[in-house]
Amino acid sequence: MRLFVKTAAGLGLIPAKLEPAFSELYTNYKEAVLGSGVEGKDAAEVAATLNDLACRVLKEYIDPYTFPSYHERITAPFDYYGLGQRYTSSLIDISNSYLGHEDRFAAIQELVEAGDNVILLANHQTEADPGVWATLLEQKFPELAENLIYVAGDRVVSDSLCKPFSMGRNLFTIFSKKHMAYQDASTKKAQMKQNMTTVRTMQKMLNEGGNLIWIAPSGGRDRPDASGVFQVADFDPASVELMRKLGSKAKKKTHLFPLAMFSHAIMPPPPALEKDVGEQRLTFFSGCAISVVEEMDEEAVLAGVAEEDRLQVFADAVQAVVTEEYKVLEEMVETRAADRGAVAAPYSMPFPGGAAPGGAVPELAGTGLSDKSNDAAWNSW
Repeated sequence: MRLFVKTAAGLGLIPAKLEPAFSELYTNYKEAVLGSGVEGKDAAEVAATLNDLACRVLKEYIDPYTFPSYHERITAPFDYYGLGQRYTSSLIDISNSYLGHEDRFAAIQELVEAGDNVILLANHQTEADPGVWATLLEQKFPELAENLIYVAGDRVVSDSLCKPFSMGRNLFTIFSKKHMAYQDASTKKAQMKQNMTTVRTMQKMLNEGGNLIWIAPSGGRDRPDASGVFQVADFDPASVELMRKLGSKAKKKTHLFPLAMFSHAIMPPPPALEKDVGEQRLTFFSGCAISVVEEMDEEAVLAGVAEEDRLQVFADAVQAVVTEEYKVLEEMVETRAADRGAVAAPYSMPFPGGAAPGGAVPELAGTGLSDKSNDAAWNSW
């Protein structure tokens, strides 16, 4: 792959700066995958996956793809979805990954199948979050794994290393306010126009029903604080309100579910927001986890709240429950890897029986949580 990229850069087919970026990606991705010790994950598979990625990136410079307001995942003639799954799943330690509250995922599937809409208000930690979602759900809830629609910011549809992965997902494309701040007046105007088109498309599809939509109301990824601990980024009240309003206006009933994701360990974001695309990408092998919180009860949350405070109060309420659930997932993945027998009943391994493709996973020794039985954070569900 590196020779291919070097040749393409030498011929001027891709920017010269992509050559060292690819070389670094190849090296740390290979180390992460081969160091995992998972059966079947070898150098040949790493090379095949990254060769496919390099070819797709080159294609984008020769014949670039433009994302419409609503993009449907592409699986033929090239399977972009499969590429994303191969790349991401090789970084996920299934033996220390978890699904929280399977019953809620099952309920969401029933709602969508019945024609209702479900909007997931989630924290966001890595560019690979769509792959994390799909990998952890594909065995038990394949429809949810594949049919989720992501509200995607401009970075993931413009960055050359992101585009091939984005092309394999269902997307509503929208320009982030954070990145709009860097644009000149004419560009910003065009981006705002595109956002309005996307919103109209979203409303139309919500009216039709049967949609499952994921959005990160923070408008970006979680990042570590001064002590290095990742914190759930603040939810933007306007983003939460937009989804709530679109859902309330839809002709089909729409449900708002908070979603917590622990995923930063496999592909941590840069420490600060970057102005330009083309960030450094480091990859590691780690457990991941996702969990759905109970559906938001808008009336209960906003009872007695003054009109001018409602947007902030509701956004804060969503963020609070996501943060609480995230802390549970964080502890399960980061501090309980050596004690998988003490997994709380509402949380399970993502693969039936704890068996992951290509390797054996230690048996779960039970579902009790004796050492945490009096811990409110672990009994909040």
